[in-house]
Amino acid sequence: MFRPVLTALILAFAGPALAQNAAPPAAVPGQPAAVTAAPFRIEWEVKNRFRLFKTEADFQRHVAASRGDGVLAAEQRLARASDGRGWARDMVDNLCVDQSGRIPEFCQRDGERENYVVPADHPIGVVAAGALPPQAVCAWTFDDGQGAPRQVTTPCEEEVRLRVRAGKPTTAALDVGLPDGTAQRVVADILVKDMLIAGMGDSIAAGEGNPDRPVALDDGGFCFRRFLAGSTSEYFRPGRANFKGSKACDASLSSALGNTAADWAKLNARWWSATCHRSLYGYQLRAALALAVEQPHTAVTFLPLACSGSTIDLGFFNALRARECPATGACVTNNPSQMSRLKEAMDLARKHDKERKLDLIMLTIGANDIWFAGLVADVIIEASTERTLFAKGGMIIDVPDAQKILDNDLPGDFARLRAALKPYVGGDLSRVVYVTYGNPALANGGQVCPGGRSGFDVHPAFNADPARLRKVADFVTEKFLPRMRALALCEGKACKDAATERMTFVDSHQDQFADHGFCARADTDPAFDRACFSEKGESFESNPAEAAIEPLRCNYRARDFRAYAPRARWVRTANDSYFTAMTFPEGISPALQPSDLHDATWGATSAVYGGAVHPTAEGHAAMADAALPALRGLLELPTPQQIRAEPLPPLQMPAQAAPAITR
Repeated sequence: MFRPVLTALILAFAGPALAQNAAPPAAVPGQPAAVTAAPFRIEWEVKNRFRLFKTEADFQRHVAASRGDGVLAAEQRLARASDGRGWARDMVDNLCVDQSGRIPEFCQRDGERENYVVPADHPIGVVAAGALPPQAVCAWTFDDGQGAPRQVTTPCEEEVRLRVRAGKPTTAALDVGLPDGTAQRVVADILVKDMLIAGMGDSIAAGEGNPDRPVALDDGGFCFRRFLAGSTSEYFRPGRANFKGSKACDASLSSALGNTAADWAKLNARWWSATCHRSLYGYQLRAALALAVEQPHTAVTFLPLACSGSTIDLGFFNALRARECPATGACVTNNPSQMSRLKEAMDLARKHDKERKLDLIMLTIGANDIWFAGLVADVIIEASTERTLFAKGGMIIDVPDAQKILDNDLPGDFARLRAALKPYVGGDLSRVVYVTYGNPALANGGQVCPGGRSGFDVHPAFNADPARLRKVADFVTEKFLPRMRALALCEGKACKDAATERMTFVDSHQDQFADHGFCARADTDPAFDRACFSEKGESFESNPAEAAIEPLRCNYRARDFRAYAPRARWVRTANDSYFTAMTFPEGISPALQPSDLHDATWGATSAVYGGAVHPTAEGHAAMADAALPALRGLLELPTPQQIRAEPLPPLQMPAQAAPAITR
């Protein structure tokens, strides 16, 4: 059966055309001619039209969650239906990607082998709708101009499924005999619009912070060291469920139990691209998926290229170190550049169809270029041995350093990016939709978060310094975000030819983020958050003997945390990042690679490397909602269905009804 959103769209766009174009049926010999318009119509939709999904059931889950009130509202429904565990955990293994997250040339979707970038045909469902006589029989004819027309006769209440040629119209004719002995034919042209959309950029574009299947937590404590001497150098936090190695910092126990990174990696959070931390929750994917949900006559082919950690130089133009090893399979050291992957995909597409082009590109990039992660580290790592060592490792920068990069390096790098993308969008960069960042440090109508250990006490050395936090928040609002807007929109002297180099710019979500930064709290937050993540920064047991058994000070278990429950904050804290992803860092500098699982470096990076100070699934959904109007405008969606009706020749029903349509 068709979903309410499909019916509403068809009635809105197709219904008037049917009423205006319907012609009276031809007379049957010996019977009076009918003079009324056809009381029925043809409705159709593309099946499983978000082509990254292998199965229609996964797509229909999103259709069912849609009420026409936006991606954020749908995300919140899905989150509640999954009890905050996340809908993607059940879908991540059914995608048209290989283990590395790469799109293959062909994908098996609902039992059919399809070319992913250039599909030869599309699955559709067709029904007769309207005032049909009781127990009416519908005779269908489908003619795509290639070979003999396909015919099938079914009870009118049944949906007919078939595949129609890509890029070519198929004429569907519906013949219905009426009770008065007359007959009526309604004809509709079926043409699937297949949109090719690429997503590019950094961790915000990829969906960092939101693994498709969060890490499973152990309720007991796991020991980490600090860069200190003596017993105070050890602290305990929840570990990974089912880890068989040593949870203590004793090196002899670790050796005896085979305490290795490989054992730990088998229990990693699940990303559909672990090396880039691409997530089904990312705003680019959610926006493309939303188009497929709301546009029943389209198919959306999405090219996911964004990669966490990317700068314009590393990641976009050149290879980038892998973010993390996948739970199974080989661990790839480097990710190919996004531009090389884009060229590879389009070369493959044009091998099959020389006219195949990108419809648009979604892009978010620039924060890593100014070392935003270094600014975060500057804010949250207090004066300690950790701060000294991270500063020596080049992991901390201050606002003046970021300002120099913003003024001197980023404009030239962004110009190179524009020049590289221009040929892929037909010379018109308005077809690049730049979705900018939300300020992560605002709440309560735009007030800067107060700082402190709230949300950051997962590591003993973390404490968001209020003065440095305000400086960074002001820099983001007053300097960084305006500069990204100017670069995208060719303001000032940013472009040589503004008419062709100006991107489509999206920033309407920023007002929403001003209420939902990492410090936002509400009485409607999950009970676990309210009880266990202390506003005073006292979430964890400080006594090592007690923390080894029960690291949380609240009366909940670590496994009770719900990564995808709706909450006031749309930005992950360090606590969130640890409880959601607990990432073993592959992509950091070799000098900072942990020596073992209890290493002090591992304790610090595991708390932030999986998405601290990145949008939650709700934040990404809000970004998708902001992007959708721009996407619809560029793609000229929705498009009214072209339907016509014509008189039916004398009715000659087939002697035997065809049970199904064959290809």
